[in-house]
Amino acid sequence: MRNPENPENLNSEIPEMGLDNKYSQKPQISQPTEMSEEMEKTKKELEKLKGWIVKKFPFVQAVSILPPQSIAHFVKEEEVPKETEKHIHLSVIIPEEKFKDSAKIKKEIVAEVEKTKQKIWLHLKTPVDLWEICLDSKFELVSAIAMSFPLYDKGILGALRVAEIHKSLVLHKFEKYVVSYVIAGSLVRGEAVKTSDVDVFIIINDTDVKRMPRLELKERLRAMIYQYVNEAGALAGVKNKLSPQIYLLTEFWESVKDAQPVIFTFIRDGIPLYDRSTFMPWKALLKMGKLKPSPEAIDMFMSMGDKTVKRAKLALMDILIHDIYWGVITPSQALLMLYGLPPPTPKQTVSEMEKIFLTKEKMLEKKYIAILEKIVSLYKDYEHEKLKEISGTEIDKLLNDSEDYLKRLRELREQIEKRVQEKIIEQIYHDVFSLLENILGKKTQTKIVYEFENSLIKTGKFPGQSLRILKDIINARAEFKKGKSSSHKIDEARKSASLLINELIDYSQRKDLMKIEKSKMRLKYAEDDKSKFAELIAGNRVAFLIKDNSIKKITEKIEQSNVEELSKAVEEQKEKNLVEVNPKVFELLKKEIGDFEIVL
Repeated sequence: MRNPENPENLNSEIPEMGLDNKYSQKPQISQPTEMSEEMEKTKKELEKLKGWIVKKFPFVQAVSILPPQSIAHFVKEEEVPKETEKHIHLSVIIPEEKFKDSAKIKKEIVAEVEKTKQKIWLHLKTPVDLWEICLDSKFELVSAIAMSFPLYDKGILGALRVAEIHKSLVLHKFEKYVVSYVIAGSLVRGEAVKTSDVDVFIIINDTDVKRMPRLELKERLRAMIYQYVNEAGALAGVKNKLSPQIYLLTEFWESVKDAQPVIFTFIRDGIPLYDRSTFMPWKALLKMGKLKPSPEAIDMFMSMGDKTVKRAKLALMDILIHDIYWGVITPSQALLMLYGLPPPTPKQTVSEMEKIFLTKEKMLEKKYIAILEKIVSLYKDYEHEKLKEISGTEIDKLLNDSEDYLKRLRELREQIEKRVQEKIIEQIYHDVFSLLENILGKKTQTKIVYEFENSLIKTGKFPGQSLRILKDIINARAEFKKGKSSSHKIDEARKSASLLINELIDYSQRKDLMKIEKSKMRLKYAEDDKSKFAELIAGNRVAFLIKDNSIKKITEKIEQSNVEELSKAVEEQKEKNLVEVNPKVFELLKKEIGDFEIVL
């Protein structure tokens, strides 16, 4: 493995980065002595500069040289002077907590650079700066930093490099399928070291796949993507190991709709190294509160209030008013979303809280609406510069009211969650047993379970897990009524119930279809010396002739009909097991279409 901190490797390493030949090539026999001396001097100056930077600022995370071919991007995107295109561009990464000292650090490094007499341009950044560049879709800049020649690296550069190389290999192989390549984990948190795993998420577009099952597509792409893991590590020359997660776009969207905490965390914290307008819109929607929050997200919103009150006690007036405002507005919005409403704007929140929880549900006392109104009113006055100062007594009252309001919201959340859970479990139970009654007839719960097991499970018409799911639904409902259930158990019952409901619907439709098929006949007749076909759907009291895209009803006579009458007759026919066709129907048919025969 390459050791970027070993000066003996400098000449052999720099050519891989595509840097200027004046310091990247070993001296050739035919080269003048003065050129060779210049290259050696440049190398020593860079190594000396790196040593000074690391000694002076031991917190520095990485020092590297940007590839010359990338400088044009920095000139264009970061307003770097065009005349520096022939300079050596030095990248230095410092921790985010040192950002406040960045101006001083940069000034000292530039002063040291000037002593070298080399044409060097400095780029000083924090990891957050890199992620902001990615969020602005300026992927070429981060790619250049990732592929820069490392003079010193605590781990962030190597982790970023192996992800960048892997991304390039993946895109080169099947770019049309990749919609997003996202990094996460310790690298994004700024905790990466030289042995850290690098978490990457790759989202594959499967919406237009027609010739291959989606599962097969995912497995094929997964296999190829994992093949590139070792190759990327070898090319990067680092110990960091890639840990890729592969998602199909359709299953990723299902996870978003289900509000899975892992996916929401990934969207919230992930940073795209490549994106085709897919990941960034999701990230923006989550930030705006437009995605339905998971319990984890609700906890996050609710916790903002407690943290805000503690922080507000030490803040200045403008920060205090601002923080208290969002401290009550955000949890209020969260509870309105938990109730089932779309995310309200801050301006709508007071009226919605009053309308829903005070007037309609009578779950919240009027004094808490008054607290919310007071805080919103103060914030508006502050925002419009009507409020210039506030007394300590008023601040203490606001803090106490906020704490009281947030405590009441936590109680309100429990009430709302209990109602939501009750609604969910009752709906699940009703949907499942309505379908079972449609199949087995109206019976008691005990008899339905017994007949479902003996008539449908033991005969192989339903898998064994269907009985387990049915019993789990019954138990979940019973436990909820006893106050022993939890949101986790209710959610598990909901997910399992969807499988059983689909199976029951499929079975019921197949059963209905078989009944209809028994009453359907295909007729062959001649018209204008040509063979033609029609369909007869027979019933006990009425039959329907479907011929040449028209529908006719046959009773004592033949007359025009429509789809509505046919559908109604078919529904009535589903209730009957035996169909008796009136012989007169065939006599009328013969008058209508002439001689005919019934064919299969």
